Amino acid sequence: MKLSGIHHLTAISAGIRENHRFYTQTLGMRLVKRSVNQDDVSAYHLFYADAKGSPGTDLTFFDWPAPRERRGTGSIVRTCLRVNGSEALAWWAASLDEQRVRHGDIVERDGRLTLLFEDPEGQRLALVDDGGQGDPPTGWDRSPVPRGWQIRGLGPIVISVPTLNPTEVLLTRVFNMRQVRDYPHPDNPATQVHVFAMGSSGPHAELHVAVQPDLPVAQQGSGGVHHVAFRCQDIDYDAWSDRLTEFRIPNSGKVDRYWFRSLYVREPNGVLFEIATDGPGFTVDEDSSTLGEKLVLPPFLEPHRAQIVANLKPID
Repeated sequence: MKLSGIHHLTAISAGIRENHRFYTQTLGMRLVKRSVNQDDVSAYHLFYADAKGSPGTDLTFFDWPAPRERRGTGSIVRTCLRVNGSEALAWWAASLDEQRVRHGDIVERDGRLTLLFEDPEGQRLALVDDGGQGDPPTGWDRSPVPRGWQIRGLGPIVISVPTLNPTEVLLTRVFNMRQVRDYPHPDNPATQVHVFAMGSSGPHAELHVAVQPDLPVAQQGSGGVHHVAFRCQDIDYDAWSDRLTEFRIPNSGKVDRYWFRSLYVREPNGVLFEIATDGPGFTVDEDSSTLGEKLVLPPFLEPHRAQIVANLKPID
């Protein structure tokens, strides 16, 4: 029973209209699901992905009017977005320049060409050459980004913890990840980054754990990340729930998000992890040609649609 890679990552925005513009226009991702936070229906939950919302391509946002994140350890500190090839990275560097998005140089990090940048709220992002690894994405014909340069999916994801051992135990003994290598942190060579792999490995299936005991503890807010989810096969979902119980890992219990099923675990250093099924997917309640064009709600929220919609602000 193995996790196969990154499923999605959910971050926080206090400016959801600008967020929507940046991720669909600047980054060219498709809004594949326009919904609300199922635990806080006053907030949008927007899902940006490839053309069909394939597992592993979803970068999602909660619409919360929160102050900016206080950066530090015990948090997810960098979300990498995959592209294929050095030419794609060169195109992106020129595109970010044209749209006046500040970014770093194209450099090699952990053996992969990487381009660091941030969104308008300081969300820490990177474009990484994945060498064509991972599931082939479905290109979006209406993206402002040419198909060959479009974002292919997520990964790797970088987290910061003050101490490695308790996180390592959860990742290797419970989640069945493999510690495959480590490398010096590019910003501080005295800090080690440990790479944990899932499935067949590759950037789409890696969690990078930076050990940074000298940093203050992060305080979650806008421009920060709420959680990262890992992919499991639908058939293994019940077994993962049983496994968490067997290891006496505190968790959410089974949560049905309608488009996928989830289990939430807060690892010992405070980072929130999720195990999420690949199915049933975003086309269970929308046609693939019109994904994201209207507000959709899971069935248990439909009776409250009028009240929910009245409290939401327009984003288009």
